[in-house]
Amino acid sequence: MTASEMLLLLFDELVKRLTRAELALEVKDQELFRQSVIRSREIVQYLKATLNRSYAISRELSVMYDFFIYELGRIEAGRNPKVIEELRGLVEELREAFREASRMLSN
Repeated sequence: MTASEMLLLLFDELVKRLTRAELALEVKDQELFRQSVIRSREIVQYLKATLNRSYAISRELSVMYDFFIYELGRIEAGRNPKVIEELRGLVEELREAFREASRMLSN
């Protein structure tokens, strides 16, 4: 698996976990919600820890990942599905940007 494929897989998993957290709130499954948020945070922390700092964009990505971690804290404390939806949208946009960059590099 290439680094690009791994990165996209992690973003896919993050989107899946955020969706699962939102669904868990709907059915009032607090344990599934908690596990989904914890796993989401672990994924973002891994993404931040594995950033290649030799690229200029790494600083901006690090700040963005810090924001994602902050939002996950808000989600866990407030259990607000709107915040989950907003964060998932940002994650999906970033995933698509990486997917497009990967396509451009492979051509």
